[in-house]
Amino acid sequence: MTRLIIWRHGNTDWNAASRVQGQTDVPLNDLGREQARCAAPVLAGLRPDAIVASDLRRAADTAAALAALTGLPVRTDARLRERHFGDWQGLTLTEVGERFPAEYARWRAGDPDPGARIESLADLGKRLGAAFQDAADLAAGGTVVVTTHGGGARQGVGHLLGWDHAVLRSVGSLANCHWTELRHDDVRGWHLRAHNVGLITQPALTEAV
Repeated sequence: MTRLIIWRHGNTDWNAASRVQGQTDVPLNDLGREQARCAAPVLAGLRPDAIVASDLRRAADTAAALAALTGLPVRTDARLRERHFGDWQGLTLTEVGERFPAEYARWRAGDPDPGARIESLADLGKRLGAAFQDAADLAAGGTVVVTTHGGGARQGVGHLLGWDHAVLRSVGSLANCHWTELRHDDVRGWHLRAHNVGLITQPALTEAV
């Protein structure tokens, strides 16, 4: 059985400000680094065989906290980046609502392709799902930790599980430095074992930021 741990990065100043990051390369803040440091020993206890991370610093630096304990290298994969939020990147959600009211309303209503040059959820799910599968293939029968982003994590998981958009809308976002656990076997294929697991109690911020 293969175990895939999908770990969201730690907190950033843009998370705290509800500013849309998307694929902007924003670093961890002090809280984010502490979250990664606290979570890393728990994940190290799962005895991972490989670590793969988005190449954006907030994810790669979160993964580095686990690598420091396990001695494993961090492989980076640009496909693990967050959803591209087009014209919204760098804006607060309040600014988005003011400047793009129609697109913002569609996004809030769950439109998978709301406009404003935002990557569609279908494309996001395919991109992340393929990256998750390739990461899992690095240690078939073992444990792989993938460090990525909130929105990308949910859509990639949905792609592997075969869940449609309506089902995914009912799944809560990962909090910073929390993770989802998937397992795969030859009989059941991919199945969900745990979601939003972590040490730090906090409200889950929207995956857009």
